Amino acid sequence: MSIKVHIDVLLAQRKMSAGDLANAIGITPANLSILKNDKAKAIRFSTLDALCKALDCQPGDLLTSDSEKED
Repeated sequence: MSIKVHIDVLLAQRKMSAGDLANAIGITPANLSILKNDKAKAIRFSTLDALCKALDCQPGDLLTSDSEKED
């Protein structure tokens, strides 16, 4: 199972830069880049909450599961 992060889509929809988002939620641009590029192994609930508040969305708007059916 793979979790996909859709920060880029939401940033584009809101016409917000990644740098502005990083500043708004209090993380470094490098850490935001790790999230955006699906390189993160985990995310804190506090970071997820801050992302949702800054982007005015729900966790399901940010994260989707790309799971394959097992036979």
